[in-house]
Amino acid sequence: MSYTRKGDSGTTKTLRQGGSARILKSSCATEALGALDELNALIGLLKVKSLQLPFEVRGTSLPALLHAVQENLFTAQAELAGADKRIGAEKVKSLEEIIAAIEKKLPPVTSFCIPGGTGSGKWSAGRELAAELDLARAVARRAERRAVAGIEKKEIKISVATLAYLNRLSSLLYALVRFLHHSASVPESAPTYQ
Repeated sequence: MSYTRKGDSGTTKTLRQGGSARILKSSCATEALGALDELNALIGLLKVKSLQLPFEVRGTSLPALLHAVQENLFTAQAELAGADKRIGAEKVKSLEEIIAAIEKKLPPVTSFCIPGGTGSGKWSAGRELAAELDLARAVARRAERRAVAGIEKKEIKISVATLAYLNRLSSLLYALVRFLHHSASVPESAPTYQ
């Protein structure tokens, strides 16, 4: 059976207090966990879509990179839920090195860019994936904001490295968007603020 009815009253179980604590589904902690779950599911979809693209950064394929991100998101979720799990500083450093390797291949950022590129040109799998990675970037930012809200309200505790990882993750996704656009010769389109 895939349901227990225990959440019918609007609460959910966490790992705090030996796994017996129940919190409201509207709490900051539950919102943060939900946002990370949504992000993990979205990255899973993008991982599958990336299987057709010949992309490597620092010897790692895009599907393998996205899978590693998913593993780290599970660790972040476990920590948020109260488990004795942490994302280590080495994971943050690894993301920084990957971002730096990608950015070496790109022109410098000069403005915000409209998701999806210029809107002209032809469809390509890389271009579509870039647009979806932009969506994942926005979801990653929301998950980070929800985690910070939970920290501020003292509903959750997470390590400095885990919070830094969530911050770097959106930067990684943005770098991937730009790289895929660059690879597909999709010009970056700055907003005109009309």
